[in-house]
Amino acid sequence: MAASGGAYAAQLPAVPEWLNKGDNAWQLTAATLVGIQSMPGLVVLYGSIVKKKWAVNSAFMALYAYASSLLVWVLVGFRMAFGERLLPFWGKAGVALSQDYLVRRAALSATAHGDTPRTEPFYPEATLVLFQFEFAAITLVLLAGSVLGRMNIKAWMAFTPLWLLFSYTVGAFSLWGGGFLYHWGVIDYSGGYVIHLSSGVAGFTAAYWVGPRLKSDRERFSPNNILLMIAGGGLLWMGWAGFNGGAPYAANIAASVAVLNTNVSAATSLLTWTCLDVIFFGKPSVIGAVQGMMTGLVCITPGAGLVQTWAAVIMGVFAGSVPWFTMMILHKKSALLMRVDDTLAVFHTHAVAGLLGGLLTGLLATPGLLEIESPVPGLRGAFYGGGIRQVGKQLAGAAFVVAWNVVVTSLILLAIGLVVPLRMPDEQLMIGDDAAHGEEAYALWGDGEKFDATRHDVSRVGGGGMEREGSVEQRLSGMGARGVTIQL
Repeated sequence: MAASGGAYAAQLPAVPEWLNKGDNAWQLTAATLVGIQSMPGLVVLYGSIVKKKWAVNSAFMALYAYASSLLVWVLVGFRMAFGERLLPFWGKAGVALSQDYLVRRAALSATAHGDTPRTEPFYPEATLVLFQFEFAAITLVLLAGSVLGRMNIKAWMAFTPLWLLFSYTVGAFSLWGGGFLYHWGVIDYSGGYVIHLSSGVAGFTAAYWVGPRLKSDRERFSPNNILLMIAGGGLLWMGWAGFNGGAPYAANIAASVAVLNTNVSAATSLLTWTCLDVIFFGKPSVIGAVQGMMTGLVCITPGAGLVQTWAAVIMGVFAGSVPWFTMMILHKKSALLMRVDDTLAVFHTHAVAGLLGGLLTGLLATPGLLEIESPVPGLRGAFYGGGIRQVGKQLAGAAFVVAWNVVVTSLILLAIGLVVPLRMPDEQLMIGDDAAHGEEAYALWGDGEKFDATRHDVSRVGGGGMEREGSVEQRLSGMGARGVTIQL
């Protein structure tokens, strides 16, 4: 091995003085964990939680959103969200592709606040670009959950880059990149508003404009593989260590607190949701448990590294009960909620849980942890002497995110609708994956389909090339094909 040079060089450019190898390694690991949440986490979850005929389409919508986001992100998106200030809510567009830009020390140009200098993590810009891309991508993947089972895939392909540019970058810059909400002191530690509130509201808005699934699909949309659904949910849970643990941009105290609080809140919420299912419905639901896990992860996100662990338990209890109430009780009493076909209830699991987490963070955030993470001096939760002022800021920040997403999502979809239909025609919706992609997820018969022996040569022709006589049932019996009609 060479004594010096290459990856082990002590001098520039391999190891500049500002590079902290531990921080860089953790940030790349955190980025990978967040990426695993989307690929394969949500791809697997979406492909298994839907009806069999929509497995391929649902998984592909997540796959496409992830891939398309990356190119848009490095071409213009990253600097619109984390570059120099253009407007109070938007950064200047620019590419993030050149070596000179990517190997220099990471910096968030617009984050300087008073005597507090701008945020400059101890690793290269390339690491920050990758980490923040994973957040942008998963936001779109989560949004997709609202329109599964009927959105025209061509419309989705047009929608993803436009929404990333005109909606996501605004929320990210306003709250994280040095925009007006960032400097005003609205707290969003790791995306309760930027990611979850925005994806939930935008998804609900998109579901309104795209229109509902077929009546038969709305009435019966059982998962095609619950075990894979649990596996996808498990990848989400484990990946959330990078989601919240990477938010401080360093392997510091806040990262450790955030990862612990994340797991505590998720577990508490899952148990709370499950107990409510048992109390009111007499038995625990596996789908409900996954939803409870999700709401616990979402709720803790805006305050994961800013609250004490006992507060994470409280947030978990609220996360497992408030979205449960809005989904199971309020939803059935609201004409609007019943009218809009939000396929995977993203509004409840992400918008409601994200807003709830933001408000609870305004109550429970500790001044000591806020001093580490926020450039705005004197921030503290209401329970630590911050009064109602911080809760008011949290509400105002949420109102901006909600309003922007409703308006921009509507405009984007209305514009796309002028070019291509937003919803697949009913005759294609009755078929599903085969109509949308010419592919099916399983080589099985299900959803009440019958095995058609006349479509298979082996069912009509004997071993010597002679036509077989007898009924379809007799021919199937001769093939050993018993019990091939299944329900998925």
